[in-house]
Amino acid sequence: MRLFLLFSFSAFMLLEAYRFTDKTDKKALLEFKSQVSEDKRVVLSSWNNSFPLCDWKGVTCGRKHKRVNGLVLGGFQLGGVISPSIGNLSFLIYLNLSRNSFGGTIPQEVGNLFRLRGIPINLFNCSRLLILYLYSNRLERSVPSELGSLTNLVDLHLGENNLNSKLPASLGNLTSLKQVSFGDNNLEGEIPDDISRLTQMITLELGTNKFAGVFPPPIYNLSSLEYLGTANCHFSGSLRHDFGMLLPNLRELSLGHNYFRGAIPTTLSNITNLQRLGIQNNSLTGGIPQSFGKLQNLQLLLLYSNSLGRYLSVSENRLGGPMPTSVVNLSRNLHDLDLRTNFISGNIPHDIGNLISMRRLVLEENKLTGILPISIGKLLQLGVLYLNYNSMSGEIPSSIGNITRLEELYLFNNRFEGTIPLSLSNCTSLRELNIGSNKLDGTIPREIMQIQSLVELNMLGRLEHLVKLSVSHNKLSGELPPSLGNCLSMEVLWLDGNDFHGAVPDIRGLKGLVSADFSNNSFVRSIPAYLADFSSLEYLNLSVNNFEGSVPTKEKFRNSSIVSVFGNKNLCGGIKELKLMPCFSGAPPMGSHHFSLLKKVVIGFSGGIALLLLLFVALVSLCWFKKRKKNQHTNNQTPSTSEVFHEKISYGEIRNATDGFSSSNMIGSGSFGTVYKAFLLGENNVVAVKVLNMQRRGAMKSFMAECESLKDIRHRNLVKLLTACSSIDFQGNEFRAFIYEFMPNGSLDMWLHPEEVEEIRRPSRTLTLFERLNVAIDVASVLDYLHVHCHEPIAHCDMKPSNVLLDNDLTAHVSGFGLARLLLKFYQESFFNQLSSGGVRGTIGYAAPEYGMGGQPSIHGDVYSFGVLLLEMFTGKRPTNELFGGNLTLYSFTKSALPERVLDIADGSILHNGGFPVAECLALVLEVGLRCCEESPTNRLETSEATKELISIRERFFKARRTARR
Repeated sequence: MRLFLLFSFSAFMLLEAYRFTDKTDKKALLEFKSQVSEDKRVVLSSWNNSFPLCDWKGVTCGRKHKRVNGLVLGGFQLGGVISPSIGNLSFLIYLNLSRNSFGGTIPQEVGNLFRLRGIPINLFNCSRLLILYLYSNRLERSVPSELGSLTNLVDLHLGENNLNSKLPASLGNLTSLKQVSFGDNNLEGEIPDDISRLTQMITLELGTNKFAGVFPPPIYNLSSLEYLGTANCHFSGSLRHDFGMLLPNLRELSLGHNYFRGAIPTTLSNITNLQRLGIQNNSLTGGIPQSFGKLQNLQLLLLYSNSLGRYLSVSENRLGGPMPTSVVNLSRNLHDLDLRTNFISGNIPHDIGNLISMRRLVLEENKLTGILPISIGKLLQLGVLYLNYNSMSGEIPSSIGNITRLEELYLFNNRFEGTIPLSLSNCTSLRELNIGSNKLDGTIPREIMQIQSLVELNMLGRLEHLVKLSVSHNKLSGELPPSLGNCLSMEVLWLDGNDFHGAVPDIRGLKGLVSADFSNNSFVRSIPAYLADFSSLEYLNLSVNNFEGSVPTKEKFRNSSIVSVFGNKNLCGGIKELKLMPCFSGAPPMGSHHFSLLKKVVIGFSGGIALLLLLFVALVSLCWFKKRKKNQHTNNQTPSTSEVFHEKISYGEIRNATDGFSSSNMIGSGSFGTVYKAFLLGENNVVAVKVLNMQRRGAMKSFMAECESLKDIRHRNLVKLLTACSSIDFQGNEFRAFIYEFMPNGSLDMWLHPEEVEEIRRPSRTLTLFERLNVAIDVASVLDYLHVHCHEPIAHCDMKPSNVLLDNDLTAHVSGFGLARLLLKFYQESFFNQLSSGGVRGTIGYAAPEYGMGGQPSIHGDVYSFGVLLLEMFTGKRPTNELFGGNLTLYSFTKSALPERVLDIADGSILHNGGFPVAECLALVLEVGLRCCEESPTNRLETSEATKELISIRERFFKARRTARR
């Protein structure tokens, strides 16, 4: 009986709830609709008797009682006023009227909604209310003092209305508040002291009001604040000197557009997590604290339109985004602006010349693009201009010659082009001029060479006091001036990567030379022998020129780790490690310029001597032929038919050297064959033998491609091909093999993915960050050599970690030329067939996307593969990792993490390099990888540019590591 009574009572209450739905809730909502401005009511057209109440737009009902428990009208753009009838929705839990245009006041009847507790709005008697959300309306009059009764309130949002008068002191009762916004109203007076009780406050937005007085003292007590907005509040007076000590947790601080005076508190640098700081448009004076450079997380800094002092430095932070044009509005008294080593992009503002008092402008190591504005010439007081390590382009403006007080000009490692402006000769105070690693062409103006004050010239001249000269990687041409030999203080001489020609001038007086690079030019004649006597010399690169004759063998030339001479076809002699052809014994060095004289001598020989020579040649040939026949009979096979290599080796020798091609000697396998470790007894030498699988389609073409590609190329980072074997085996089958210099540390692949290698061959440790950077540079320099500096461009077409081998010193050597393509000739049709839908396309994950669509092989495809290689080296993830699929690739995976989350995606084994700035290094290297992996081939980074950038990263972080260890 009792159960029945309880059930009957519940049923009665449920019926009452249904009965009140029609009579109360519907009436209240229709009255609410009637107060909405007529032109906006169309949004509420479903609010009529033709639709069930719970189907009205923006209305939700409870499951059991079907009473209205939610009214969500946020963003409906409604106008008019809020009807008091809203207080009759007694079951209302959620009310959202934000982002509308309601006018008038908040009806007192809202206080009747005692169930109201959730997202958005509510007032007064709603003691359980957690969130009051009425921002972006047109609410007028004062903020009622009754607001202080909502003691459970956590979030209070009344911004973007027309509220006026003072803030009530009762706000101090809301001790649970964490988020408060009164911004964009017309509030007046001073901030009540009671606000100091809101010690849990995280966000306080007061901006754009009409407050009075000094910066509110009670705010200094809110030490938990992370966001503080007081911009455009009519505050005045000075900021406390201990500001940063009192509010140490701030992430964003907006103080702009007030009337603050005095100095910027130096203690702001104590706010280590500060990301955005705006103090613009005030009346602040004094200096800009140098300690701002400590704000490592700063992303935005606004200081313009003040009367600040002369120095601003926020270098070595993570400031990102385009360089703001407002920088030109900084004080005209500003002397020093230092924004180096950030992630600032975009162009230098056109009106940078407005900062007429500037004496030092440092923007190096950012991501700036575009041209150097002509207005730079208006900075007549400028003494230092650092723009190096950016991506700026266009010509160097001639207006730079107006800056006659300029002492240091660093433009290197950009993309400037055109000629060196003659007007630079007007800068007679120049001490350091560095414009290397650009795309400049033409000759160096003689007038610039006459500047007597120069100590460091990354160009040339009659400069007795010059210590460092670098013009690396431009397109400069002409002969070096004899006056170079007068620079007796010279220690560094870098001329590589240009088109200088002629002989090296007499520089025997430069005894203090430490580092000299003449590589990748067109220098001719013999190598100056006196260079061997330079006692301070630590590095001499003469590679890829047209030097001829014998290489010195004394002193410095005895050390192959100091001297590099590869890529000079007419050189001979030298120490054994240089691996050059011997010079003619007893005869003077013979270069190309001697051949005309030799020809005349030969023509002058008598007929008898000529006949004797012919007989001698015939006898030698006959002896060789007999020996060849004897070898054929002994080994039951034919020797190599390849005429590419001087030394020959037989199938039998290879078979014996590999212990019958034993699996215990197998060290790897590739697309067309297997690689074995072999022991050549006659030479007492360990070599690597790549035996091609001749049953594999395309194996013969691969053999010919590798022969053709490697026969004339020489580079210290190429695996040296010792010889090749083209023969038949003991069963009469075709046999092809290559014999390479053995690389004891195996492939890069096994170092990157040791977990996939059998334990006996697994490396005992992982590669460090610095070692990986060195390997990347080695590989990049090889590709640059193949693409640009060979007699004909070569595309490798299969760049991947297994084709990068490491020697004893972990120096990288590129191998795997089975798909290589000489771009100007050689098997064009057959190579395209390999790239067809039924043939070889390189290796999945590394092959450029255009290859998959039948695209022609090109150096751009190598760049793409190298980019993937870079990403894999530093993330530790293969492009075919199971993580990747659909739209997620190694490229997008990396790009989405840069720069803030770079440590999250990095190979964990390289994150501990004591004192080394890991995150910055990784971000820069991976950025190079991403630029190489652009989908469009023409947008990819050139290998020469990639090499330069990686080298500059290595130099920069080597210095940083060395400094950190001091």
